Amino acid sequence: MFGIIRPCRHRLSNGLHAEWMAHLCGLCLALRDEHGHLARMVTNYDGLIISALVEAQSPRAEGRRDAGPCALRAMKGTSVAQGGGAQLAAAVSLVLASAKISDHVEDRDGAFARRSVAVAARRVATRWADQGSRTGTRIGFDTVVLTEAVDRQGEIERAVRLGDSAVLATEPAELATSAAFAHTAVLAGRPENAAPLAEAGRLFGRAAHLLDAVEDLAEDEAAGAWNPLTATGTGLAEARRLCDDAVLGVELALREVTFAQPELVHALLVHELRQAVRRAFGHGLVGHGHGPQQPPPGWIGPGPRPQQHPHQPYPPQQYPQGGYQPPPPPQGAPGGGGPPQEPPKKKGKHGGNPPVDGQGGGCWIPKFRVPPRSRNFFFGCAVATYMCCTCQFCCRDPFPGPWSGKPREACDCDCDCCDCCSCDCS
Repeated sequence: MFGIIRPCRHRLSNGLHAEWMAHLCGLCLALRDEHGHLARMVTNYDGLIISALVEAQSPRAEGRRDAGPCALRAMKGTSVAQGGGAQLAAAVSLVLASAKISDHVEDRDGAFARRSVAVAARRVATRWADQGSRTGTRIGFDTVVLTEAVDRQGEIERAVRLGDSAVLATEPAELATSAAFAHTAVLAGRPENAAPLAEAGRLFGRAAHLLDAVEDLAEDEAAGAWNPLTATGTGLAEARRLCDDAVLGVELALREVTFAQPELVHALLVHELRQAVRRAFGHGLVGHGHGPQQPPPGWIGPGPRPQQHPHQPYPPQQYPQGGYQPPPPPQGAPGGGGPPQEPPKKKGKHGGNPPVDGQGGGCWIPKFRVPPRSRNFFFGCAVATYMCCTCQFCCRDPFPGPWSGKPREACDCDCDCCDCCSCDCS
């Protein structure tokens, strides 16, 4: 799974998590039913927002359909989203995934530099683009607006110069998401919502592009790949300001939209979008000349502050007299005097122990190996397809990387799940 909106299962209430899962499974099954199992590989967390937006605006849901057992639901059946929302999400996901593959081929990234891989990847990209176009046509959405926006990316990258604003490079993503968000109003029968949703989509696309650039910055610099922040000379502090502006703009635009069921959309596009920014810059600023974005280690105090306008600086943190004092160690803990101890290195939520395979039954393969066993590109693609179809990327936590074999965490969460919002979105 991929996408910037990756809600932790601890942050969503049971009701909202069930709704979120219904849209995720609805997107996956819409891809399978219309285009086969291979198309399910493009299932992504951001795409389901399209389906959620359609349902949130509809006075009455288009109805749910029963789905059979799935590993993601502990082999239980459930009802999933269907109709125009799921189809629009599928069309957008296919076209954008096709564009992403084409971009990798053009840039000759990694295995895509091999001629045989590039030829196969181009065929997959062309197939997904055609499938997305057919699905979009059935619901009155012309995917040409997406392909034209994506095709302009290369031209924009060549035109951007050092000193330009990074926002110039995000224009194609803004246009694509703006069109997709606006069409949800058409499917829901709420044409008055089209304009504010187009604005929300535009700013969401900007935030998504910038956050992706921040997360890839170190890797792109090492590989010499193009990155909008490096190409424009935009520092992380400025990138954070642009992201905060975009997040605030999304929230303000959504206030102009008439929703019948706003809870899930509010949780995803307000709370989880803020969390995506905190997650990216909480890691991205370390090692780039900036301090950490989270409270000091061991700080017992309020969680992250509510969203403010990014141009209003936060008031300075007031610590007790004498400066910041770490909390006292628990009774019986070693130490008491002497120099401070080096904090233990984070080993992940599994405590550094060897990962276990969980309770997935016979469908959860491959098993973990110590040391991890890597796979070549084609075998890794086959493993990734199987893991996607058995929903291991969401349900198996941790799961082995299809190519590297290394443990990967399905729940991307620091377990600091309070965002101190006073609104009732549960």
